[in-house]
Amino acid sequence: MATSLKNLSEYNDDTIPQADNMRIGIVVSRWNHEITDHLLEGAVNTLQKFGVKEKNMAVEQVPGSFELTSGARMLADSAQFDGIICLGCIIQGETPHFDYICQGVTRGITELNLHYPIPFVFGVLTTATLQQAKDRSGGRHGNKGDEAAVTAIKMISLKKKLSEHKPIGF
Repeated sequence: MATSLKNLSEYNDDTIPQADNMRIGIVVSRWNHEITDHLLEGAVNTLQKFGVKEKNMAVEQVPGSFELTSGARMLADSAQFDGIICLGCIIQGETPHFDYICQGVTRGITELNLHYPIPFVFGVLTTATLQQAKDRSGGRHGNKGDEAAVTAIKMISLKKKLSEHKPIGF
């Protein structure tokens, strides 16, 4: 089905692990806050739906999407979280600035995933227009914040599952 016709945030509740004991940090960009506020609301609601307690969540704001990686690293360095969700919105403008920010944030979050023992979730919209961002932050295409929360729960669950198993001998 074409993306333009689909709610991208649909998931089967039965496939999401319970998250009662998970501790999750969220770092959210204030730039394009009319969009990121909706992403944050979606993420928090979804985390709570699957059992994450409010006391086990922390939300920190950073000025823009470029600062997401630094804010996420600071949260990780506090050693209080099982995973961290990064929420932002980058809308293409008339200059190459969009490309540089998107590349920097994508690479930064990837590097965090490679260097820390916890998952960092990419919940950053990179859209051509404000309308596309609205459509993906609670509009007709769902809410990327919901998707990021589900991804965080699944990745934390996977890490816990693997850490509980003994190595397989050959």
